[in-house]
Amino acid sequence: MKEFYISDCTRHENKIITANFVVVSKQIKPKKSGEPYLALTLGDRSGQLEAKMWDNVEEVLNAFEQDDFLKIKGLVNKYRNRFQLTIHKLRKLGETEIDFSDYLPKTTRNIDELWQTLTDFVASFQNLHLKCLVQAFMSDPEIAAAYRNAPAAKTLHHACIGGLLDHVVSLFRSCDLVCRNYPQVNRDLLLTGVFLHDIGKIHELAYNRSFSYTTRGQLLGHMIIELEMLQAKLALVPDFPLDLKTLLEHLIISHHGEYEFGSPKLPMFPEALLLHYMDDLDSKMEAMRAHFEREADLESPWTSYNASLGRPLLNSAKFLMPKALPAHEDSCSAAEAEGEAEPTSESSEETPILPGFKS
Repeated sequence: MKEFYISDCTRHENKIITANFVVVSKQIKPKKSGEPYLALTLGDRSGQLEAKMWDNVEEVLNAFEQDDFLKIKGLVNKYRNRFQLTIHKLRKLGETEIDFSDYLPKTTRNIDELWQTLTDFVASFQNLHLKCLVQAFMSDPEIAAAYRNAPAAKTLHHACIGGLLDHVVSLFRSCDLVCRNYPQVNRDLLLTGVFLHDIGKIHELAYNRSFSYTTRGQLLGHMIIELEMLQAKLALVPDFPLDLKTLLEHLIISHHGEYEFGSPKLPMFPEALLLHYMDDLDSKMEAMRAHFEREADLESPWTSYNASLGRPLLNSAKFLMPKALPAHEDSCSAAEAEGEAEPTSESSEETPILPGFKS
């Protein structure tokens, strides 16, 4: 097992470390002098880290490629408030030196329990056409195995083995609750949309060594793949209503919600609108949770800038934790409690004025 993970950077800032990583991306760039340097993105199961190699680059330029595993010695430091690794030495690892569980993050939830929860929800469907359709997907051994293991995204949210299933079960639970507040919503239609909305990720993403896009995923995207998958399974469900098929297709192609986010159509009926907003909410809540987890060792309740959310985040639970009083304040409080210090009606110190407020 690795002794250093990317999540350990805070404890090793400005220190030399030696550790193993998978190469998520590899670029050869020119210095101002024209000589090459290496710009890498390294990964392990705890996250990703940008890395640069400035010296003796020619010796290793062709020694490895993307998705290879490297043993690296280098300096952990910060650049523009983000951790990076300055590489001093590296070598490619042999297959016998690799423990794949060190490199791909995995959901902490029990996959079998998640799959059973999904099965129970589908069993509760009242619409037999939709129930048969989803069960046709779930009973396909190849699809089921991939659905249980695929990440829900490359980096933004639920980017871990089992992330897709984790995300979908979370959405099933949330959407089931919301439907109770909006009786006009067709629960079975909405939950079928939840099941299908990211199923194309099983073919869009590769997740053997690191999370990346397949050629088909790059060229088509998961929504086009999902429409193809839907068409294939509908052929197994006799007399499936054409209008219901059209609604499912719209759920798939509108779930990103906005044209700027790659949605070919805007959500145009209640179930489509709910799917978009619930999907967006679940992904953002998971992105926040994961960011807090990565920076749990930080003393401040404020995190670093989160690129996917476009802002730094406040860990409200950490912010509201009781603060230890300085020693002299504890002494004063004790003295007052024993009657040794007279209470005053006003503090002798001025109240600080927050930026943007006037006294």
